Order: sequence, then structure tokens, then C-alpha cells
Amino acid sequence: MSIVDEVRKIVEKQARQKSNIFDVTGFVHVKKVVEIAEKLARQRKTDLEMISIAAWLHDYATFVSKEYGDNHEAKGAEYAEEILNKLKYPRDKIEIIKDAIYCHRGSKNRPKKTSVAKCLADADAMAHFLSIPSLFYLAYITYEIKDVKKARDFVRGKLSRSWQKISLDGRRMIQSQHDVAEIILEGKI
Repeated sequence: MSIVDEVRKIVEKQARQKSNIFDVTGFVHVKKVVEIAEKLARQRKTDLEMISIAAWLHDYATFVSKEYGDNHEAKGAEYAEEILNKLKYPRDKIEIIKDAIYCHRGSKNRPKKTSVAKCLADADAMAHFLSIPSLFYLAYITYEIKDVKKARDFVRGKLSRSWQKISLDGRRMIQSQHDVAEIILEGKI
């Protein structure tokens, strides 16, 4: 079994735990991020194994405990180090993966120093445009926003922040999804 498969199994097992406040949507999001990250890695000639591992682990801390939600990138980097050390992954690669996880959130605006970090940050933000129903699930179920307008505003805000985080070539890849989301969430003809 490859290291990526081992990491995927660990993440999937944790995603199924009751501690995962994001329920099924969290794992759906992570799978979409992996798919996009691997595509970006191929286009940008970035290490496929490292970006796959980083993508699988980027939201791992949120599956462990809701207390890590607002700081899940920092705790996620710690978990990544722990998991990858147990799997005897090379130390230099662990550091790159940890940095990518630590920098992946647009709301924290941390500099992305490596191609792995840039791919992961783009993939994470791009995934939101490809799974808008999951964002509504997040609003209604996870965050218990019971008002339709407030839920729509939550999703619009998430997508707006995500769009700002995406690189120019990433934006070109999902421009049509962005435009459709804008039309639908605006609610006008």
C-alpha cells in the first residue's frame, strides 16, 4: 500500500468518528480538494505524492475535535507531523507538508513559500465552488443557520473569501463555476 493510501485510510477512519462536527460534508470536501490538488500538481509539475498527502490531511484536525475549528490549520500541521512520523516519511518532506497545511486557509493570509502550499491553498478554495450544496449543508446543519437569507449570505461570504485566495491560473480554471455561483446566489434574472 502506498503512503498516500495509508494516509487516506487514516483520514477516512477519523472522518467517520462522532467527533467530526462536519459529518459527511467534511470528507466530501477533502476528497474534492485531493482531486483538484492532484490536477494542479500535474499542471504545475509539483510533487504529486506530497500534495496528495497534504490535501488528505489539510482538515484532519476538524475531524478530531470541533475545538480546533478556528485554528485547525495549526493543529492539523501537528497531526500531520505525528501521522507521517509514524509512517516513517522523510523529515524534509514532512516539513513541506506541515507548512502547506499551516498556510492553506485564506482567512489567515499566510505566505505560501512552496509549490505544495500554493497548490493546496488553491485546491482548498477551488473545492468550495465545486461543492456548493455542501456549503449549504454546513450552514444549515453544522452551524444551525435556520434563516435562508443568512445561510445564503454565509455561503456567499465563504465563496467570496475563497475567490480572493485563489491564484490567477486557478481562477481561470473555475471562472465559469464562480460566475454561475454569483448568478444563483444573487437570485436575480
